[in-house]
Amino acid sequence: MKRIQFNDRRLLATAAVVALIVADRLAGWLGGGSGWIADIRGTPFGAGAILVVWAIGHCDTLDGPVVMLARKALETGNVNLVLPWVREQDEAEIREAFRHATAVRKLGEQARTLADRNFFETLVRIHRAGEGAPYSGLKPAGQDLGPAIPAADRALEEGSVHKVVTLLTDAVRAGVHEHFHAAVARKGFDANDVRAGRSYVEAYVPYIHYVERLWQAASSPAHGHHAEHAEREPVAHVH
Repeated sequence: MKRIQFNDRRLLATAAVVALIVADRLAGWLGGGSGWIADIRGTPFGAGAILVVWAIGHCDTLDGPVVMLARKALETGNVNLVLPWVREQDEAEIREAFRHATAVRKLGEQARTLADRNFFETLVRIHRAGEGAPYSGLKPAGQDLGPAIPAADRALEEGSVHKVVTLLTDAVRAGVHEHFHAAVARKGFDANDVRAGRSYVEAYVPYIHYVERLWQAASSPAHGHHAEHAEREPVAHVH
């Protein structure tokens, strides 16, 4: 496997944008809204084409990374496979849950199924709690994650992030162009035409906020699940 090189700061900046887009989609889903990026139309991220269902959660699905490792841990009897996914202070609880699941699995097929499910639930719940994220139960396998998350996972397997960067760059470029053209097309209004002025402001504010938040995501470190549901802090450019 090739070693991933992150010497190009543009790659880091672009990769960081996905964290912002994902957090935005989740915030919109939890809050019953559409998120501040949801107005993109006709782009790879628009019209609900990407990341909408991902807001349900990547790590709490039955085919997500946590449960997949949990299955392997139970099959091999090696709890160490899942311990990196929980905090050190939660390790004892996971070890005990694993010991209990391993014992119950020996009682028969039905007991095995129930024991596995209980261990999955415990592991994912504690994992998310450690990240400051809520837990609402395991989600079915086969969730539509959109192209970004699978691409990010494949990049780790292939040892190259370039496909992820291309995917994100194309989507962000399209979004910036759309917001820009919507604003610039309304800019030359008559100062005495209040209705036209308001129309311009309605395009200007989303354009500025869109660019500003993309920059904040690209220039700030990414966080764990707690960022998914945390209340957004006010941005510097307020309207």
